[in-house]
Amino acid sequence: MASLAKKRALGTGEKPEEDHEESSDEGIEGVGDSGDDDSEDSDEEINEEITVDFEAHTISDSDSNGIKKLLKQLFLKANINLSQLTDLIIQQNHIGSVIRQADIPEDSDNDDDIDEVFGFISLLNLTERKGSECVEQIKELVLEHCEKCCPKNIAEQLDKILNDTTKPVGLLLSERFINVPPQIALPLHKQLQEEIAEAQRTNKPTGKCHFYIMISKTFKEAGKNNSTLTGGAPKKEKLMFTNAEEEFFHEHAVLKFNYSVQDESDSCLAGRWSFDDVPMKPFRTVMLIPAKSISPIMEKLREYLSI
Repeated sequence: MASLAKKRALGTGEKPEEDHEESSDEGIEGVGDSGDDDSEDSDEEINEEITVDFEAHTISDSDSNGIKKLLKQLFLKANINLSQLTDLIIQQNHIGSVIRQADIPEDSDNDDDIDEVFGFISLLNLTERKGSECVEQIKELVLEHCEKCCPKNIAEQLDKILNDTTKPVGLLLSERFINVPPQIALPLHKQLQEEIAEAQRTNKPTGKCHFYIMISKTFKEAGKNNSTLTGGAPKKEKLMFTNAEEEFFHEHAVLKFNYSVQDESDSCLAGRWSFDDVPMKPFRTVMLIPAKSISPIMEKLREYLSI
């Protein structure tokens, strides 16, 4: 385990609400009506903005609960051993970072504020970790949805890539609460690539990957008529990324597909998913990106996310 935490100022943003379940990318609105006064008070609370500074730290044991919560908002009800996956991420802490608040107010009466995780980034080499329950579950999840969404030859191609031990595949995980600004992604990805290069140079685990695979939280507009007004070819639904920077990874993916997670979301609690007051359908987008494409992706990140 690394003894010194890396600290890097990452920028500012609006601090998420204390209830992490509702501050994730799939927030719920219209949960109930308890009266006009309560509604007005609620609106005042929602509209209050608190500016906070964030720092990147080396992943440590104390980050376990925070990382697991963020993994839960990605995988939802999928059959993945998230406890084991969290442990693997912590064990290889020479790769990856967590986002924490830079300065905790002295008058804070919540001890959890000190170790609260607002986001994390890591890379898990699926080929090296072959046989681990969570790794096999992730591969099964991806292949199962690929078989449902893609032609047979594409699913066979992905299966071959995931099981080719000569060309390792790394699972790139980058999760954060929606209130955390996208500008934070640039230093996190830059730091991650430096750590991957160092791991490869020193022959540490996870260092060498031929492909990266990402599972991104995405949305499409709900109830939209996808056919053109003239009765021509169907319009392609616009895919929106919760983590905006992941669109650049999508552009360079050699294999990509979407699958709906509407039945796994918490919309059953009442209300509807929305984005800019437009009802949205939640998806997960799987992307396979060649390692050689990371350099042009990083250039895009620097171009669009530099503060």
